[in-house]
Amino acid sequence: MGDIIFTSQVCHSCFRRQAKLHRCAQCKFAHYCDRTCQTACWDEHKQECGAIKKIGKAPSENIRLAARVLWRIHKDTGIASDSQLISVDQLEDHVADLPEKDLKQLKTDVHNFLEYWSYGRKQHSVDYISHIFGIIKCNGFTLSDQRGLQAVGVGLFPNLCLVNHDCWPNCTVILNHGNQSALSSALHSQRRIELRALEKIPEGAELTVSYVDFLNLSADRQKKLKEHFHFDCTCEHCSQHIKDDLMMAATESEGNKPSADKVKEVTSFSKGCLEKIESSRIQGEYHEVVKLCRECLGKQENVLADTHLYKLRVLSVASEVLSYLQSFSEAADCARRMVEGYMKLYHHNNALLGMAIMRAGVTHWHAGEIEMAHGLICKAYGILMVTHGPNHAITSDLESMRTQTEMELKMFKQNEDVYHTMRDAALKNQPRASKQ
Repeated sequence: MGDIIFTSQVCHSCFRRQAKLHRCAQCKFAHYCDRTCQTACWDEHKQECGAIKKIGKAPSENIRLAARVLWRIHKDTGIASDSQLISVDQLEDHVADLPEKDLKQLKTDVHNFLEYWSYGRKQHSVDYISHIFGIIKCNGFTLSDQRGLQAVGVGLFPNLCLVNHDCWPNCTVILNHGNQSALSSALHSQRRIELRALEKIPEGAELTVSYVDFLNLSADRQKKLKEHFHFDCTCEHCSQHIKDDLMMAATESEGNKPSADKVKEVTSFSKGCLEKIESSRIQGEYHEVVKLCRECLGKQENVLADTHLYKLRVLSVASEVLSYLQSFSEAADCARRMVEGYMKLYHHNNALLGMAIMRAGVTHWHAGEIEMAHGLICKAYGILMVTHGPNHAITSDLESMRTQTEMELKMFKQNEDVYHTMRDAALKNQPRASKQ
């Protein structure tokens, strides 16, 4: 269990994302599905509500999280339940390791915090508040909405902070939204972090999680870990540069390889093109994004391997934007190629791999490629059953999709013409597809 801070697009109690949320009448910042969610969340919101109302606006998420941490410390002496192994303020802060830029931001955050926070006459030193901000910076956990699709806030979970990093871990971390299926009723909560095993773990082996996405070169992962978490990663995959060769590989067909100069040229072009793609995507110029992706993929053809990071990044953006523009057949082709590359790089039970396969399955479903869609959705379901568990909202969604695609696949095999006629009629009645 821990403290959590959200954005305004989701219910602040259950994390459900929906169009019409009810706003807190007092602070006008917190949003809820209904009165039930608001009442359930009031105990942890009431002091924040008063503080936001006092200064007239909500401060940054780190300031709000620091305030929640201190309110919790005063209320529960830093221990939220018997299952919490360490008090929040006993965690590492690494303030002494922060570069000048981050120290400057820390001072600004502390200044803004002092205007915001109040707890009767209780005051804290600047050093102690800096300590709390340092803890948040190197221990904060990014949280997703109830469907696990989009980042919506940041949380602090003390027990999780005790689990060490490995780039090829044996566990994963998932946010449980109000799951009442814990083995011990004492662990039932509105929400909690679950540490889930990715494979059979030998007795006595250390439990590990990954603090960064594996889909980066070992040197880049090490750099990120050093900058954000202040340690040098010496895990097996970093020390031996495992899979780095695949992530930077050139194509090879019947012993023929492109020249080193050609690979260098296309790699440099791809890097620049990805920057333009990201800029156009941020500006909402989706047709320009597609044009750039097609151009880049054309240049990469027969030069960069299907596991090359730059090719995978272009395919990822292309499949997402083409789906948004309802060019589902081309989107499905990009998604399939992307997933094939991912499967050669990620751990077979990686949550990000499972989510990517799920999205690829949905894209193929929209494209009318029902056999491929059903196969991908079944594969994603198998992975997410491990990473998220049977009671997570996204696994339930996948179970429904699996049942639906299985039914459609049977219909398709019985009579393809009837299936396509039915599908075309259904698509005509659907509103414009939202961005995946």
